[in-house]
Amino acid sequence: MCEVLGTRASTRRDRIHPDEDVRNRHRHTARIRLVISQGAGGVIGTLAERANLVPGISGLSLYLPPYRVQLEQWCDWNDQSWDKVRNVVGRSFRMRGPAQSVYTMAANAVWRLIRDYDIDPRDVGYLALGTESSSDNSAGAIIVKGMINDALVANGKPELARDCEVPEFKHACLGAMYGVKSALRYLSSDGAGRKAIVVGADIAEYRRGSSGEPTQGAGAVAMLLESDPKLLTIDLAGAGSDSDYRAVDFRKPFARFRDQPKRDDGQMQDLPVFNGRYSTSCYIDATHHAVMNMLAKRDGANLAYFDEVDSVFMHRPYQQMPAIGWVMTYLFALAADVNGGKEILRELSVATGVDYDALVAELSAPSPFRGQGVSVSEETSDLFPLSGQVRRHLRKTETWATLVEKKLGLGENAMRDLGNLYTAALPAWIASGFVEAHDDDLRVAGQEWLALGYGSGDAAEALPMRVADGWREAASRINFTEALADPIDLDQHQYEALHDGRAATLSPPQASDEFVVDRVGTTAGPDVADLGIEFYRYVEAAQA
Repeated sequence: MCEVLGTRASTRRDRIHPDEDVRNRHRHTARIRLVISQGAGGVIGTLAERANLVPGISGLSLYLPPYRVQLEQWCDWNDQSWDKVRNVVGRSFRMRGPAQSVYTMAANAVWRLIRDYDIDPRDVGYLALGTESSSDNSAGAIIVKGMINDALVANGKPELARDCEVPEFKHACLGAMYGVKSALRYLSSDGAGRKAIVVGADIAEYRRGSSGEPTQGAGAVAMLLESDPKLLTIDLAGAGSDSDYRAVDFRKPFARFRDQPKRDDGQMQDLPVFNGRYSTSCYIDATHHAVMNMLAKRDGANLAYFDEVDSVFMHRPYQQMPAIGWVMTYLFALAADVNGGKEILRELSVATGVDYDALVAELSAPSPFRGQGVSVSEETSDLFPLSGQVRRHLRKTETWATLVEKKLGLGENAMRDLGNLYTAALPAWIASGFVEAHDDDLRVAGQEWLALGYGSGDAAEALPMRVADGWREAASRINFTEALADPIDLDQHQYEALHDGRAATLSPPQASDEFVVDRVGTTAGPDVADLGIEFYRYVEAAQA
């Protein structure tokens, strides 16, 4: 279906003329579309067959920086309970290192995707970046495209097409999911027959000493989307959405950068403004409404879905948050169900010692929030206290094993070593689920999966997915294990220096087949200005 990739070009002068490249790419894409349209019924069946194609995900690739903080050691440094942190947060997180940025991480994930899935770059008509860690308010995914083209040329391959769209999506941790939805729409319309790549990349940093410090992380996940997906079909028409403004949830106003001290690494420190318990309530509220919006489009009782769905993957800022959100969504569904759900809720209230009427009122209220004006003393505490008591009671019951451990269990254990990846957290979990299913020889073809994304501020997306019949081959190419390999564990001094942007006594590994920040511009004019602009370099694969 695809032509053999071109021979190596040694310099930029050897590249095909842009106009000729566009003409060749259009001829190449036309052949791809013809192959797609020619199924068992031949060209006559083209329209019917293509109408039945449901786009989705065909590949996943990760990039994680090598610098790792073991949370057990972090607890020793900070006199924190390792048992609590292990159960609530996870085991470790990664940190951006010298010569790395959100853009190099994104490009490294995309480059691995192209390489590992043998993608012809001429087929890619859509390259989207989802991030909340942008350091450039003008350019976004085009930066990633530029780096990828450098690597393609260095490896003797054609560049990404000139007509490849390059949007960037920003809404806290939901940017990559918005990118996926947009890519699906592209593949269903003017991009039919082409490929789309969406990459989520982020750097999660929190002030040392804050409650968010153990929930840091850095990395990127790139996704290949096609009209005939090899891993997951996504029912976009059946998806659920929610959005409602929350003023003092997790935010990143520019005012934070005023008088920020200069760092040795030339980067800005992107520390968020957040209110922890309030943010948890926002997560619960938004994900619940997105799921309810999705279920309103389905046949059957809402409660039945919690039995029918096979696996659930959610945004995970820390290990315990998805379980909290999913169980709360179940409790909301019980309160709204008049055919037995309310009776189950009454039994739970009795077992917990919670007033039933007050519990139903808490779960049935349109919204626990009161507009944009927020009183920190009143609204940044736990807004679902009674439901929280019921949720904690459920941990001791068989319902927890069925609802949480079974539905949220696939790929969950490995995620405890990734930390908080913001936009990349949800696709990383899906990748981990596929790797576990492949390695354990699980039979997941045809299963119904749910991707439930969330972005502070607030918005949420519930995407119903189904595992493709031939998923194993594509899953075997996911580089999850390789991305986690060979970490460099930081001691306390190295961690604090890297966190604060000071020179650290690190021995960075030799870059190989990846992108690095070569320098940051310092010129402010008058003839040439490059102040603050990052310049990147592709380091070719080291020779064995």
